[in-house]
Amino acid sequence: FGVHVLLVVTVTLSPAAAAAPSDNEVTGEDVYPPLWDLAPGNLLDFPVKDNKIVLSVWNYRDRLGLYKSLLNASAKYFGAFGPENSGNILWGLPLQHGWQFHTGRLADPSRGTSCGYEDGELLCQSVRSWWSCMNYYLAIIPFLGAVEAGLFGQLPYEIEILPPEEQKEDFCYSFKDCWSHMPKLMDDWKAFFEYLLSTEHKAVSSASFPSFKLDDALGLMWKAHTSSIAHALPKFQDRLKYLSDPEANFGEDWANAVDFIAATHFSTDLHNTNNFQVFLPQRMLVEGDVLPSISGFSPQQNKVLVSLRALHKANKLTGGLLLKLWRKAMSTEAGRKMGRKLIESLASS
Repeated sequence: FGVHVLLVVTVTLSPAAAAAPSDNEVTGEDVYPPLWDLAPGNLLDFPVKDNKIVLSVWNYRDRLGLYKSLLNASAKYFGAFGPENSGNILWGLPLQHGWQFHTGRLADPSRGTSCGYEDGELLCQSVRSWWSCMNYYLAIIPFLGAVEAGLFGQLPYEIEILPPEEQKEDFCYSFKDCWSHMPKLMDDWKAFFEYLLSTEHKAVSSASFPSFKLDDALGLMWKAHTSSIAHALPKFQDRLKYLSDPEANFGEDWANAVDFIAATHFSTDLHNTNNFQVFLPQRMLVEGDVLPSISGFSPQQNKVLVSLRALHKANKLTGGLLLKLWRKAMSTEAGRKMGRKLIESLASS
């Protein structure tokens, strides 16, 4: 079964394995998410009111600041994997969020408000945006898991997460609230950060980091990541109605593809994530965008979208069997290495 599923998925993805032109290599300041330098890098850089650190997480800069704080606080664990924290596997989260912001996916798709638009509140993230709502569970939940695990040490203030202006019931805003509504999801993220922290004690005697296997850390991170998506997907089905059919399909295709990527323990460090993201659409898809020849997209971007669509369809047609077989094929380090090579071939230059 393992060999069979590898062949099936290889055939499914093969159109996207075309070599990328060399000018697709991400360089310079472009390697960081938009406005990265302006985002808070420490929890104490956020506003403090009534002895509480106040987080306006429906603002792009503030949500980006949560990611920056996570990366800074976890940097010492990843020093062996690349200079200047570039080997940190948490880079995938802010880089994906930056891509969403840059491509207009966090703005109000209903156009009922000016949220996210240049003529209104550019940094506003709309609660009507499917991407923004999905991302909440890949930003706030990991952050709360990290705080609970002790990544930031003993904080001098409580945390206050401000709710959106509407549909507040779709989100949680405190440790108690989140733990009561989604204990497994919170546990998964807490377990990842606890694993990092546990290596600190082991490293004291040798005075060096890391004392963990990167593959193990990636396994825990991807388990939490896919749990976040699995929890959020059914909750935000209603947000897809605001999107064009091509964009809604792409969103669901992407969510499905993450499960396949996760099974390989793909390393979401700064370099890998940037190289992979150049193949994602650099604008929202609109009615009239027809694969495989969407205007303004590179051949590689069109091919990746075709491949994601085919993979999602194949998985649905088999009732999820394709993903189960893929996961079985990825259950060994050797299998995962093959899977990663396949994915990395999408971004090969």
